[in-house]
Amino acid sequence: MEGKGAREAIEPSTPAGSEGTHAARKRRNGSDASLRYFLIKAGSSPAQPELGQEVASEGEALIEAFRSGQPFYTVTAWKAVPEVNGGNPVIVKQAVATKTT
Repeated sequence: MEGKGAREAIEPSTPAGSEGTHAARKRRNGSDASLRYFLIKAGSSPAQPELGQEVASEGEALIEAFRSGQPFYTVTAWKAVPEVNGGNPVIVKQAVATKTT
């Protein structure tokens, strides 16, 4: 009996991976403004990707990719910037802001 009680106390009450699902849901709702979504260019492949038409949201990319049976790409642009932490310079990445039209 003691073994069973100890096991129940250690095991999480939520299923494994539920936090990952929640995080993916947040991203899908557009919380990351630096992400851009592109359909695959006709004639290209995942081995040699070429960006095609840009779409406004992940939802739109999912729908268009499903309709065409092709993958879509997400792109984030980064720039390297210096940052000083306690007197030690460090180069860090910073997302490049994208224009919204």
